Amino acid sequence: MEKLSKIGRYEFLAEPFHCDFSNHLFMGHLGNHMLNAADFHSNDRGYGMNYLNTVNKTWVLSRLAIEMEEMPKAYDKFFVETWVDSALKSFTSRNFKVIGETGHVYGYGKSVWAMIDLDTRQPADILAVRGGLITEYIETEYSCPIEKSSRVKMSADATPVRSIDTYYNDVDINGHINSVKYIEHMLDLWDVAWYKQHRIKRFEIAYVAESHQGDKLHFYREQRGTETDFNVRITKSNVEREETEVCRCRVQFV
Repeated sequence: MEKLSKIGRYEFLAEPFHCDFSNHLFMGHLGNHMLNAADFHSNDRGYGMNYLNTVNKTWVLSRLAIEMEEMPKAYDKFFVETWVDSALKSFTSRNFKVIGETGHVYGYGKSVWAMIDLDTRQPADILAVRGGLITEYIETEYSCPIEKSSRVKMSADATPVRSIDTYYNDVDINGHINSVKYIEHMLDLWDVAWYKQHRIKRFEIAYVAESHQGDKLHFYREQRGTETDFNVRITKSNVEREETEVCRCRVQFV
């Protein structure tokens, strides 16, 4: 296999129906573009899902942080650059850079991924795949200047805000609730009036457990040190109404 560059660069378009009332790309769609870039990058280099599925494995997103100075506007062409900056047995970290056609930087992202066995849903050894091929593509010199995800701490007094059911459109190729769907549902905790006064500066999400179609998701929110900084906990419940934490989030507005 021909050795490709360590950094991948992929072109996207801010399609108008993927933009909100302010004419800017929805954060959820930007997240999807980042995950697509990660998929293209890993597949092109031989350790993506196209290969992993043949050996009964897949990638799952563990953590994601996105920090944007601004969002692309409708019809803007932009690029997502992505690269892996570390790979261990259980986890690998991948960075993103969002750039306009003229070289303007919109923002950055940082993510952590795990490889799992499709039958057991347990972690698999990343370094055992194709003789540790991923280590040949580690890039540590290219800058991604945002902070890594923090450990979000929620108190027992967090306010329950909303509960929703999950359906067909929430489920992704791995058979569980899609990573970006959690983000979209979480950002719906604030209404249009709020977004007319504030924009998302940064958000972080850490995935704790899988959920599936039919699970009910519950959202708990609490304010941090300022009136524009929030923590959110998402849980799932089954038919016995037992709640299990699915993920924790932090959203900072400006």
